[in-house]
Amino acid sequence: MKLLNILRITRHNYEPMKSKAGKLPPVRKLRTTLLSEGQNPDQVFSTLAPNFLIFIATDISNTHDTVNYVAWTPHCCTPKGKDDHKCAPVEVPPDDPVHRYSGIRCLNLTKPLTYQDFGCRQKNTPPERIQSATPLFDMSTVYGNSLDKAIEARKFEGGLLKYEEEEGRVWPPGDATNASSSIETNSLVTINMMSIWFWRHHNHIANRLAKLNPCWDDEKLFYTARDINIAVEMQIFLYELLTLMGGYENLIADGVIIYNGFRDTYNEAFVPQMSMEFPLALRWAHTMQEGNLKMYNPHGEYIKKVPIVDLTLRTGFLAVDNNIDYLTQGTFRQASAKAGDNIVDPDMAERVLGYAQPSQDVFSNDVAKNRLMFMQPYIKYVEHFYGRKTLEKLSDIYDSVEDIDLLAAMWVEKPIPGGHVPRMFYSILAEQLLRTMKSDRHWYERPNRPHAFTLGKNELVSCDLISDMDISAWKDKSCSKSWNFIRHSY
Repeated sequence: MKLLNILRITRHNYEPMKSKAGKLPPVRKLRTTLLSEGQNPDQVFSTLAPNFLIFIATDISNTHDTVNYVAWTPHCCTPKGKDDHKCAPVEVPPDDPVHRYSGIRCLNLTKPLTYQDFGCRQKNTPPERIQSATPLFDMSTVYGNSLDKAIEARKFEGGLLKYEEEEGRVWPPGDATNASSSIETNSLVTINMMSIWFWRHHNHIANRLAKLNPCWDDEKLFYTARDINIAVEMQIFLYELLTLMGGYENLIADGVIIYNGFRDTYNEAFVPQMSMEFPLALRWAHTMQEGNLKMYNPHGEYIKKVPIVDLTLRTGFLAVDNNIDYLTQGTFRQASAKAGDNIVDPDMAERVLGYAQPSQDVFSNDVAKNRLMFMQPYIKYVEHFYGRKTLEKLSDIYDSVEDIDLLAAMWVEKPIPGGHVPRMFYSILAEQLLRTMKSDRHWYERPNRPHAFTLGKNELVSCDLISDMDISAWKDKSCSKSWNFIRHSY
C-alpha cells in the first residue's frame, strides 16, 4: 500500500483540543443539540446529489478508519477497549434524548490510523493520518488506486474492463458485490451502484470507440475510454451538481468553472495533494442522506422502500431481481433530505451501520473525527478564507469562538448566497478544486494534454438530434475502411 502526504489548509494542531470557556461539549451532546431527527424532503435535490458527493469523497479518501471500528476493532465499548490505544469511543450522556432508557452509553469508534501505526514514522513524532487514495480525481473506485489494481480490472481486449453477463445484465467480474478493484466500493450500496454505472459506462465508450476506430489497439481504446469516463464524472460534478449547490455565479466568479469551455491552469510546481479538510467537508453531505431508498419502475411507479442502513456491507442486494434498476430510478425520482434545515434522518443518526453494531451516529462520529484529525477550530478557517474582520465580528458574539468545531459550524451555517450549501463547505471545495486543476496535468479541460477534446471538435448540435454521447470527435482517419469490428454494445 502506497501512503501519501496530506495537505492541511491551516496549520495542524497536535495539542489536544482544549476549551477556552470550559470543557468541550461531548460530540453526541453537540449533535443532538444542533441537529434534530426527522424527515423533511428537499424541493431541489434528489438523492443522487448526496450519493454523488459521497462517490467523489470515496475517490480521494479511504474507508480504512471505518473498517477499523466496524470489523477490526469493534470492542471499544467493552472492558477490552479501555486498554486499547486505538479506541476513542463516543460517550452517550445519561440524558440523551434517544438512549436515556436504552442502556447504551457508548458508541464504538477508533482513532484514525496513522503513519506511526504502520511503522512509517517514529512513535514520538506528531501523529498524521495515513492516506492511500490517489490525490487526484481519477475514479479510483473503478480503476483502482495502484497499477496492480488497474491491471487486475482490465480485460486487455478492446479497451474493456472485465465483466460478466447474467440474465441480460452486465456486472463487474466475480459477482455483484465485487464492483471494482476498490475495497471502498463494496461498503455502501450507493457507492457500489454508482461504481457499477461508471464501470458499464467505460465499456460502453470503449465499444463505441472500437467501432469508430477499428485500427486502435487495446491500450489506446482503454485509456481513451477512461479519459472520457473521468471527464464525464467531473463535468457532472462541476457544471451540474456544484452549480446547483454552490451557485453558478459564485463558481464563475471564483474561477472554479468557466463559460467558454477550455482552460489550462496547470503548473508543474504544484504537487498533487488533497487537503485534510476536503473529505471532512464532504461529510456534511451526510445531512442530506435519506434513511430509506425508494424503488421505482421505469414508468415512475413506486414499488417499495428499503432502509439504506440495512444494506451496509450487503451490496449483493443489487443483483437480486431488478433491484439495481429500481434503485437507479429512485436516485433521480426520490427527494434527498433537505439541505441546511438542521434535521437529519433518524436511521443516519442512530443505526447507520444497520445490523453490524447496536447503535451508531454518523454525525457524532464525523465531529469526533474532526477532533481526532487535529483540525484547527472553525475560526482559523474563517480567518484563512474571509479575513480578520469577519473573525472580529464572531468574537463579539461568542464567549470563546475557539471552541467551535469546524464540521459542527458547517451544520448550522447559513447557505452561501445563490447556493444551498454552507459558506465554509463551498470555500473548502473551491480551494481544493482550484488546487487540483493546477496540479493535474491530465485535467480534462486542458486543451494541450494528449487526446484533448478541442474546440474545433465541438460542433454545436441540438441535444434532440443526439441519441447517445457523440464520440465522433475521436474518429481516427488513419484507420482503414477495411476494418469491421462488430461488438456488442451496452
